[in-house]
Amino acid sequence: MRAPVPAPPSPPRVGWLAAASRSAARQATGRTGWQRHVPAARRIHMSAYDRTILADGPVLFLGLGGAGTEVSPGGLPAEYHGSPGHTHLPNGEPATLFDGTSGQYVEVPDSEVLSVSTTGALTIEAWLRPDALVFPRTEGSGYVHWLGKLTYATVNQCEWVARIYSAGNTEGRANRVSGYAFNPPGGLGAGSYFQDPLRPGEWMHYALVITTAPDGPAQPPGRTKIYRDGRLRDTDALADYDIVPADTTSPLRIGSAALRSFFLGGIGKVAVYPRELPAERLAEHHAVMTSG
Repeated sequence: MRAPVPAPPSPPRVGWLAAASRSAARQATGRTGWQRHVPAARRIHMSAYDRTILADGPVLFLGLGGAGTEVSPGGLPAEYHGSPGHTHLPNGEPATLFDGTSGQYVEVPDSEVLSVSTTGALTIEAWLRPDALVFPRTEGSGYVHWLGKLTYATVNQCEWVARIYSAGNTEGRANRVSGYAFNPPGGLGAGSYFQDPLRPGEWMHYALVITTAPDGPAQPPGRTKIYRDGRLRDTDALADYDIVPADTTSPLRIGSAALRSFFLGGIGKVAVYPRELPAERLAEHHAVMTSG
């Protein structure tokens, strides 16, 4: 499915030396991947959901239940902006409440492990609760980028994004929930979606999978897949729109992506995995959160 993103003018090509220097700088700061060890004191107080997620080895896992700065067990820091509020997930754990209007978002600095071109595949997972069907701060045809690695302020900084359409959008995509992969300059993206009746205040489990290798013989290289509540809903080929994902320096943001639109509602338990999680694992994640 096509997804337009405003494309800034193309810059001079970045040379191999600059790219190598950036990679070396990332490694020097320790932002190279998931550290599986979690201190015993922290494990004692973990919920069943957190233990389930960490067992699947994410490179990023944020509960989003705090303020100021939160550090993923893998070492990546997340900084809260705009003083978002608090709410609760289906299992009673805290999540972040965004007001959709005042520039509230959470930002994680760039890391190679958050780029599908580095890992070969990504699974991006979150719990999402829209608190309105019409969002006050949208972009494009009337949608909100509520999670993504995407920046418009500098050129060639588009990678992937999670999107929800406002009920009043101009494309007839009322409350469509989607996810896309882009070429670095932006423009049209390849993505997958579901479009269900939504109710304000209702939590959903969201997962976006992006791969770069063929699923099998005679299959095109790379796909997007989207899950709701542990069930696969749609899949699309990157080749349909000539998408070749690339690593950029864009940070990952939650509650917004490029700071042009802002989400109104709750978001919690954001995780990124350096591979495609099997469908049965995503179904298990949903079940563990909702079984209590």
